Amino acid sequence: MADEKQLPKVQAKEAKEVRLPTSALGLALSEDDNLCHVTGMDGGVHEVEVGSGKTKRVGRHESYAASLERLPGSQTLVSAGYDGRLIWHDLAKRNVIREVKAHDFWSWQMKVSTDGTKLASVTGRYACGGYKYEPAPEAEPSVRVYDTATGEPLAKFPHVPPVQSLAFSPDNRFLAAGNLMGEVRVWDLAKREQVVNWTTSSFTGWGIIKGHYYTGGIFDMRFSDDSNELLVCGMGSTRDPAAGNGKQLWQRFDWRANPSKKLDETHSGEHGAGLMETLDQHPSGDYFVMAGRLFKGSWNVAFFDNATGNLLHSLDCGMRCIKARFNASGDKLFIAGTVSQSNDKKKKDKQKFGRIKIFNIS
Repeated sequence: MADEKQLPKVQAKEAKEVRLPTSALGLALSEDDNLCHVTGMDGGVHEVEVGSGKTKRVGRHESYAASLERLPGSQTLVSAGYDGRLIWHDLAKRNVIREVKAHDFWSWQMKVSTDGTKLASVTGRYACGGYKYEPAPEAEPSVRVYDTATGEPLAKFPHVPPVQSLAFSPDNRFLAAGNLMGEVRVWDLAKREQVVNWTTSSFTGWGIIKGHYYTGGIFDMRFSDDSNELLVCGMGSTRDPAAGNGKQLWQRFDWRANPSKKLDETHSGEHGAGLMETLDQHPSGDYFVMAGRLFKGSWNVAFFDNATGNLLHSLDCGMRCIKARFNASGDKLFIAGTVSQSNDKKKKDKQKFGRIKIFNIS
């Protein structure tokens, strides 16, 4: 264990708030910190000028637009939505390059590989009620992988639906995906085969009426920089997951061990209650950020040391955090999400309940 004095020092100070016409679900940054893009509950893909707060819609899905990724070193965005579509957007020409119907149901999450050559999207229906959670057989492959240059399918993998999160390893060799029941599967992309799977029951929540809710399961995941460990987040088990009162939880696994081994998790006394929806690694590799909803406690955004798992800094940013991303230099953190919609008819911007908050990191 590192000495406390050797822990990285992190401070986050809010520098800017941008109000959006829709709840933000996806977030993609550009090389210019004054420009970013979000997807939202209105189905739109929106360009956002951070300085002026002006927004412009540059694309659209037929339902919630859940995820957004920028292909590295390009002017191309890829969005994924609850309409099951993947859409490639050319920002320079302001047109759609291609559309792919990836799923018959929702795309829960979509991500692009580090080298930008592949993208993957996950899907699956969930069921509520009953005394035992018995997921229906897959109606379609839960995990699909595509070539980002052509849109051609590269692979499809089975999982137990619904599958809510995924991650490519930084070495571009592996793909991981996690589901509602806390089961994680990892595949070798070159061999097109599963290499390991395990279940962490810590994220499974059963309600008072024994109903299973979508607030359970693994909501986001990230590989370590060396690709040897996997970090996952969500909400700890609770008797009433509809209330969102499980503990704010992350867990880290040595996924290469046989069987996969849990290395660490949110430390006792360093968490409140609430669903954690997003993770990101700081470019330095020294720490990561986890953010989400706050039910009880003092924070819904927190920074943790990668070496020790210790809490370094935390804050309540006053909104539901759905996506958090560090900029390339690591001196800014962008968080996209939403606040409660105002009922005050006198407020001119009452419909602008989406938010992007930018924090200076020091």
